[in-house]
Amino acid sequence: MTSPIRTERHGDVLVIISDNPPVNALGAAVRQGLEAGIKEAQGDSAVKAVVIRCDGKTFFAGADITEFGKPMQEPALPVLVDMIEACDKPVVAAIHGTALGGGCEVALGCHYRIAVPSAKLGFPEVKLGLLPGAGGTQRAPRIAGVPLALEMTAKGNPISAKKAKDAGLVDRLAGEDSLVEDALAFANEMIGKTPLPRASMMDAKPDPQAVEEFKKKNARRFRGFDAPAANIACVVKATEVPFEEGIQFERQEFMKLMMGVQSAAQRHIFFAERKAAKIDDVPDDIQKRDIKRVGVIGAGTMGGGISMNFLSAGIPVTIVEMNQEALDRGTGVMRKNYENTAAKGRITQDQVEQAMGLLNPTLDFDALGECDLIIEAVYENMDVKKDIFGRLDKIAKKGAILASNTSYLDINEIAASTSRPEDVLGMHFFSPANVMKLLEVVRGDKTAKDVLATVMALAKKIRKVAVVAGVCHGFIGNRMLMPRQVEAQKLLMEGATPEQIDKVHVEFGMPMGPFQMSDLAGVDIGWHRDESRIESIRDALCAEGRWGQKKKAGFYDYDDKRNPSPSPRVAEIIEDFRKKTGAEQHEVTEQEIVERTLYPMVNEGAKILEEGKAQRASDIDVVWIYGYGWPVYRGGPMFWADTVGLKTIVEGLEKHGFDVAPLLKQKAEKGERFN
Repeated sequence: MTSPIRTERHGDVLVIISDNPPVNALGAAVRQGLEAGIKEAQGDSAVKAVVIRCDGKTFFAGADITEFGKPMQEPALPVLVDMIEACDKPVVAAIHGTALGGGCEVALGCHYRIAVPSAKLGFPEVKLGLLPGAGGTQRAPRIAGVPLALEMTAKGNPISAKKAKDAGLVDRLAGEDSLVEDALAFANEMIGKTPLPRASMMDAKPDPQAVEEFKKKNARRFRGFDAPAANIACVVKATEVPFEEGIQFERQEFMKLMMGVQSAAQRHIFFAERKAAKIDDVPDDIQKRDIKRVGVIGAGTMGGGISMNFLSAGIPVTIVEMNQEALDRGTGVMRKNYENTAAKGRITQDQVEQAMGLLNPTLDFDALGECDLIIEAVYENMDVKKDIFGRLDKIAKKGAILASNTSYLDINEIAASTSRPEDVLGMHFFSPANVMKLLEVVRGDKTAKDVLATVMALAKKIRKVAVVAGVCHGFIGNRMLMPRQVEAQKLLMEGATPEQIDKVHVEFGMPMGPFQMSDLAGVDIGWHRDESRIESIRDALCAEGRWGQKKKAGFYDYDDKRNPSPSPRVAEIIEDFRKKTGAEQHEVTEQEIVERTLYPMVNEGAKILEEGKAQRASDIDVVWIYGYGWPVYRGGPMFWADTVGLKTIVEGLEKHGFDVAPLLKQKAEKGERFN
């Protein structure tokens, strides 16, 4: 095998070049090649300086993920970085693209760094529940100070080359198209300069105020996660002890995280997201349909949000409404959303105009005839949807993909109202559709393989995480949500309070509990609207106009800032229902809430797998992470069940009288896992 590393001589400078596409990952062969390159420079008296650079689109963008979980081959990255730093000839890192994780650590091991202005540097390890384990937490604060080191390690977002230059992390900016020449010139300048700047010989200045402010500012973001705290502790340690001691502390913290459940969960989701894009019976190289223009029916909250995904990706959209007022209101909201994003500095005003310029708002249904993909985003009513698809069948061009944004309804029944069921599928976006990352792609019995492949590829283009679901009531996510909501209502009748149930879910790591979610979405969604027909607690709330946050009253009372507080009126309504139904009361514990609201979700997930409505358990985990805010550090419901133990889940379900899914029972008996 030829090495992905080669060396070239340019006068007094030895250039070590990595060519390991696609992202120059620091796999064993790359590390071995870099080690050989540094040894070559050390052993040749004619070499006076070294440049490390990469071919292709990026500098080293991190570890080789295919090596995860396998025995480490020598040299380990920390040893290699130390070797680069110990070189007695100036070593310059020439950075383009991204220097991430181990790539950033290699750069910090070099004595000097030059980067093109478009380059980015960062430590994304925290997003896998880890920390940079090759000296990153010790070198970054020594070179660039505590505030930037905290930002880079504990948050994990990359910084621009300009920001890195201002902080001293990068020594010089190169021309965008002259990195190779500029790096050579820089290396030649540094020949003979002593002492060489080695990060391990520098002191990191303590900054307790910056640490406290950083923790306070990010408390909500870091809630429940182990890795940010470990990254912060390592950066602080760099200001307190010599480099060798700091490195030992970093290694201990790294191993603790690496062996912990949270990092395993976060790494599981990292791979699960990539796996979800693969469809078992559809070849990767299948010919996909060309999507040049998208049509959206309905300019309400969903229709507008869906449209924005395509506009932001540069795909023209024709949006259709029944009357001018609804159309104007919908496009007005879209513009306002873009303007708000621009006000936060995330996009420019030019990008706002560019996106809105791709939008064709119209009342003419026939205008959809020119679209390659048409998404129906009207309210959840089967008759209305079938009528729309019948009309689409007559005007949509041959080969156009017809999609419904339904969250529950039968895609096969919708498809049957057309003469081309093979072109029909579900595209279930989550609200707000322009923000939420999940897209459930619902495969009908007759959906063509190329239609499915086209939509999955398009999802990536509009920056969604797509998961294939089969046709069943509620697909994957909402189907699993239903047993949770049912049990939460039953627990109210048996003695629990809404705030007690919600607290258990929030402490588990959810953004909100079942009743907070109901108030946010609208207690009245799907209500029969008959104020005299009161058959449930929800009916009673709706009849009194307690429709949730929008009415400042739902399961909770709300102040003007939408802060919730327990409602005495709701307590009365619940008590009234308890008496009417004669429900037996008992003291409801936190453990019982977990067993009765979360275990049934796992049970439903097992049934979904059994019925083939999800391709794999990890797909279910992806749905719940990206669509419902399941805590990523618990790895999704099926991964979480594996960590709790399937035997424990089965025992809990049986104790409360649930009908246990055969697949779950079978796996528990065999001591197997879902993932």
